[in-house]
Amino acid sequence: MENESECAYAERRAGLLFGLFIGDALAMPVHWYYDRRALYRDYGWVSDYLVPKEVHPDSILFRSQFKPVNERAEILHREAKRYWGKRGSHYHSGLTAGENTVNLLLGFELLQDVVATGDYDADRYLRIYLDFMRTPGKHRDVYLEECHREFFQNYARGKRLRKCGVDDNHIGGLASVGILVAGQDADLETTRSNVQEHVGLTHQNSRVLRAADCLAVMLWRILRGESLERVLGEEATDYFSARKSARRSSRSDAEVIEQDFSPACYIEKAFPASLYLAWKYAEDFAPGLVSNTNLGGDNCHRGAVLGALLGAANGIRSIPSSWIDGLRLGPSLKREVDGLTAANREEIVAC
Repeated sequence: MENESECAYAERRAGLLFGLFIGDALAMPVHWYYDRRALYRDYGWVSDYLVPKEVHPDSILFRSQFKPVNERAEILHREAKRYWGKRGSHYHSGLTAGENTVNLLLGFELLQDVVATGDYDADRYLRIYLDFMRTPGKHRDVYLEECHREFFQNYARGKRLRKCGVDDNHIGGLASVGILVAGQDADLETTRSNVQEHVGLTHQNSRVLRAADCLAVMLWRILRGESLERVLGEEATDYFSARKSARRSSRSDAEVIEQDFSPACYIEKAFPASLYLAWKYAEDFAPGLVSNTNLGGDNCHRGAVLGALLGAANGIRSIPSSWIDGLRLGPSLKREVDGLTAANREEIVAC
């Protein structure tokens, strides 16, 4: 690449990575609010990082249980255990403003490994995954999705690591797709293969794997300078229609997501909802992520997908500096981005 295109690519890659983590962290305090009136009552209109309140009115943790079959499946540590089985417990109690949820923390572990080694290796990642989830203090999140709980139950029963994944159809399976696209300068087929292998470690679900492939191809093309609108129209036809989106755009985002898609986590509705928001806010990174946050539901994982798409399309300069500075992983993420681009953020902006 010539210098100008190298700078543009570096801007888009930095935008993708920061966008992915910011989309999750911004939504974290209002994650899985399905009653938007309660969301606004508890937090107002959310446009910046906030500390989650202790009480979550839509929480189902009071009827959630996780009983490890033995110590090999012990991934719910002392601080988190006290919130399970208790009515009103927030899914992310104890996290601070700008902090990421566990799936994005795992994504950062993956990014560090890929940057350090220059390639993706599933077996190497699985060792990182085991250490991260089973070591107290590696994360402080309360809620661990079913894919993680069942993976470690299978591991504790003696299954081979490559066989511990489960048939999970949630959008959380897409949380690390952008990491693998931006973390290496690989050709498209290598990128697609790595994404399928990685997502399949925990999500052995055909719908999730198909959506992951679609997202990987879109992000790969956008990073190389193609427009978000064009890529959506060519690669996401199973999930997205520009004609229908244009008709929908006269209505509020809340109405569209509630009535035409769903704010919930199931991939068949959550992924198309993310793509609709990416289309509507194609040139508006901050308004897009703020809207997603205030829609509630699984806005963290939807936000990670949306943030990756909008960040890649618009570059690092489209992201408010306060969001970059307030992200708890921000300094560490910047170091990884610097490792990928061989330039600090000021030099990227100077391009």
